[in-house]
Amino acid sequence: MDDSATRLRRRTGEFIATKEHRRFVEFANAVRREAFIGLCFGPAGVGKTLSARRYAHWDAAEEFFDDWGVRRDEERQIGASLARSRTIFYTPAVKVTYAKLVADLDQLLIRADILIDDQVREGIVVSRGRRLHHVQLIVIDEAERLSGPALEDLRDRFDRRPIGLLLIGMPGLEKRFAAFPQLYSRIGFAHQYRPLTDEELAFVLARHWRRLGLTLDLDDFTDAQAIAAISRITRGNFRLLHRLFTQVARIMKINDLTVITTDVIEAARSTLVIGTE
Repeated sequence: MDDSATRLRRRTGEFIATKEHRRFVEFANAVRREAFIGLCFGPAGVGKTLSARRYAHWDAAEEFFDDWGVRRDEERQIGASLARSRTIFYTPAVKVTYAKLVADLDQLLIRADILIDDQVREGIVVSRGRRLHHVQLIVIDEAERLSGPALEDLRDRFDRRPIGLLLIGMPGLEKRFAAFPQLYSRIGFAHQYRPLTDEELAFVLARHWRRLGLTLDLDDFTDAQAIAAISRITRGNFRLLHRLFTQVARIMKINDLTVITTDVIEAARSTLVIGTE
């Protein structure tokens, strides 16, 4: 059975470090370093979740936490990654209850602290029963799902210990939280996650061309037309770009094609539900 990280990669494609991801890393570092509350918002599919999971080294850690208690060869490697990020990543279920959120976060924090402690302790003797707090940042994806009591719990955690809190969601997230003045007044940073620029889109498309065994030539008229069509259809949306090229690969294989043309792009686009242009 595939783990959740593998299923996520199948839906979104392999991670690509774009300029927007680097901006996100700088933003997350600031929230963690200053122990502030930060908001990250942007349209669906631009890469917010991918960047947050990458920052937290969550693809490996998530599976390990789900199978907690089972010893793994990569346990030390996972602990070392968490020791660098000092971050946990959490996506609440739709209509998550207050009790469920508290239990989930407490479990993640305890398990992450244990793994990190094994990496940073290095012979330091800790008194029995004493718990060391190593996690410095809590990242909450799909933050629109949080109820009033859940937000109050997060604010209380933020007030009781020096820890950063990063809430990720759709545009308008900041307006929703304005209805919770005690939380809203503690927000120190906000970051808008933008779609790919034209320059970044060309870089990402070169990777997609290579995966199909082709070479993207920006000076070639056919390739330039294809890029223009892709830009118009996807508007720099990372997730939609991956979905489009999944269909492009299928169409080219079926028809034994060796060149990506606008006809191929339009045929791929016709198989997707992407709304009006």
